[in-house]
Amino acid sequence: MGLTEILVHIDHYASSAARLEVAVGLAKRHEARLTGLLVVRHQYPAEAAVVAARDMFEQRVAATGIDGRWLCVDGSAIGAGMAEIILSHARSSDLLIIGQGSGESANVGVPFDLPEFVVMGSGLPVLVVPYAGSFSPVGERVLVAWKAGRESTRAVNDAIPILKLAKRVEILVKNNSEARGEKGEGLGADICTHLARHGVTAKASNLSAGNAPLGDVLLNRACDEGFDLLVVGAYAHGQEDKKELGSVARHLLREMTVPVLLSH
Repeated sequence: MGLTEILVHIDHYASSAARLEVAVGLAKRHEARLTGLLVVRHQYPAEAAVVAARDMFEQRVAATGIDGRWLCVDGSAIGAGMAEIILSHARSSDLLIIGQGSGESANVGVPFDLPEFVVMGSGLPVLVVPYAGSFSPVGERVLVAWKAGRESTRAVNDAIPILKLAKRVEILVKNNSEARGEKGEGLGADICTHLARHGVTAKASNLSAGNAPLGDVLLNRACDEGFDLLVVGAYAHGQEDKKELGSVARHLLREMTVPVLLSH
């Protein structure tokens, strides 16, 4: 199954334009419909800002020739918060694209921890785009963080539509006994074989973090080798009604320098 429906959250932060470029590029590449979602609260933001956001979206969609749809939802009118509104629309999509939280997020009415809420609650892959920089195209050179477990398995399979169109896919495998195939034929052999059956050519390499934070190791590897996307399983801990993302996912959400696809 490919990507047919992509939802991108639009806000009034400066990074929204770069996020839209990522979304438009993916929609064109996958021939998917792109929905732009803006959440407002009564008179905030001003009407002129709402019109500017809609115009930005519609002009990029028209220029690219993709199928696009614009939604503007007043959270105050329906008694719902931003995360709740985004999640309600995301559940009929294949991919959700949002922006990284920043110190200025609250100034435009976007909760700093919005990415964590939607990753935990959406039930689909969430592509988080850094608040600084430009990142189009995304998905040509993909680094996958692999650790045998539910979340990594979910992330890899969620990413298959993107991986199938990538020029380079590398599986960065935690060096332990789980990383080897049944006959010990090498790191990541099983997951590479699985991807090959889906038409994805991937190679595996060893992850050696030492004492460095794993999140930094992943980001440094992505930067040093020119990857444009990092795919990671978002582990969580705690009671079912009080779960929170694990330290690696939280670190990536704070420090990301490349778009990160997270699945929980």
